[in-house]
Amino acid sequence: MGAFQSTPRTAPASTLSEKAVIIQDRAPVPTADELAESLSVSLDLAIPSGSVSLPSIGEWQSSLEADHKLSLSRTILSKSDPSTTLLKPAAKVTDAHVYNTQLDFKAGPITSQNASGRCWMFATTNVLRYAIMKKLNLEDFQLSQSYFFFYDKLEKSNYYLENMLELVDEPLDSRLISFLNTSPIGDGGQWDMAVNILEKYGVVPQAVFPESYSSSNSRAMDTLLTTKLREYGLSLRRQSAQLLAALTSRGVPFEAAKAATHRALEKTKGEYMKEVYTILSVTLGIPPQRDESFKWDYYDKPGNARVFTGTPIQFFKTFATTPYDPLTAFSIVNDPRNSYNALYSVERLGNVWGARPVLYVNTEIDRLKGAIVRSIKANQPVFFGCDVSKSSDRDLGIMDCGIHDYENAFNITLGLKKAERMQLGESAMTHAMVITAVHLDEAGKPVRYKVENSWGPAVGDKGFFVMTDAWFDEYVYQVVVPKALADLDLVKIFEKGEKHMYPAWDPMGALA
Repeated sequence: MGAFQSTPRTAPASTLSEKAVIIQDRAPVPTADELAESLSVSLDLAIPSGSVSLPSIGEWQSSLEADHKLSLSRTILSKSDPSTTLLKPAAKVTDAHVYNTQLDFKAGPITSQNASGRCWMFATTNVLRYAIMKKLNLEDFQLSQSYFFFYDKLEKSNYYLENMLELVDEPLDSRLISFLNTSPIGDGGQWDMAVNILEKYGVVPQAVFPESYSSSNSRAMDTLLTTKLREYGLSLRRQSAQLLAALTSRGVPFEAAKAATHRALEKTKGEYMKEVYTILSVTLGIPPQRDESFKWDYYDKPGNARVFTGTPIQFFKTFATTPYDPLTAFSIVNDPRNSYNALYSVERLGNVWGARPVLYVNTEIDRLKGAIVRSIKANQPVFFGCDVSKSSDRDLGIMDCGIHDYENAFNITLGLKKAERMQLGESAMTHAMVITAVHLDEAGKPVRYKVENSWGPAVGDKGFFVMTDAWFDEYVYQVVVPKALADLDLVKIFEKGEKHMYPAWDPMGALA
């Protein structure tokens, strides 16, 4: 269960050697000169290699000017945005916002994460509110994303500092420490991190803890917290070295000295966390505590005045855990680089220290689709993670692999496969949204999906996007499904808990 390499699968070395022998028996291996001649290259080592050849530039320019199609592309695209200009008209017609399999209840309004990276929180709270709105017979309703945000930031700060304490002997410039220092408390997250917050803190209606400037515009707050956390982490490392040296110099056995040092630094970490809490409280406000009773007055759909009094944990357990308890839901993913029907996790990724790690059951893409169809038919909206920036148009709300005519305009071929894009850093899970409907063909196979986004009602079709099945294949990585709606063999893999580890910097560790 150690870390594994995200590399293409290759045949065993012995098999490759045997193949080489067979080829050698069939024909002699060409000499370097013969190979160079067949490839039309020179072996004159006096000629510098690797730099751009000036004569080549002239040849390229002449070739471009002789190609009338490329000349037209240059004339048009040098004065416009290629992604807008090259939109295929057919995509606008084909990708209709029409679906024959939908939820029996429409939740609203369309939400907006504004200038923050909280899409995973909005996707989580948007999934949860369906059950709450049905139970309470509400017209419009939102859960407090700011409440979620506050406690996630608090827990992420502690998680980062605990990592720094555990890795105090790791070189400061090691790849792992450098990676963890890159974004200690970024806005992004994963489903299991949402589960950790729900389980520990519950939820409250947005009216109880509304948005603040810094929840909707998080950059300044994040910058300050990041600076302080890096400072705290460095301070803990220095204090650790000093305390350990002082104790061992007095004859304290090394292991005992190390344990005493850790206990002392936990106290120091508590002082740092108080400062973190202060920063969050000043910028976001002071939210209810998990066991603190609050009062929520509201109107139901007929206009009757109602009231709820209770704690955030009670509100969550009373209204958000049926018919499907989100705490039992888990992620099935499609990562074609690695073995299917196996459990994976990500090194040093989480928010609540000691709680549920980020867990993925990797399986074939069609099984993700099957889980979605079952969920929609069971009136359960679906949290999913994807790379929303690829082959999509924000204004039209279309995600379609054929939406742009780049290949024809530039006379190129775009040939990377899903696994290759992941290996090269070309694609990763960057955004979380909610699937609320699917259009099925006569054979019951998905054609397109209705996607509830969190970018406000001004984008897409009043806030909704359409995602084609072909786009799903290439750019969807994750679907979250309750155990009751998942394939039994995948549930067993998840529950068994025997996981392989992605390194911390793997693209599957990207936060939506």
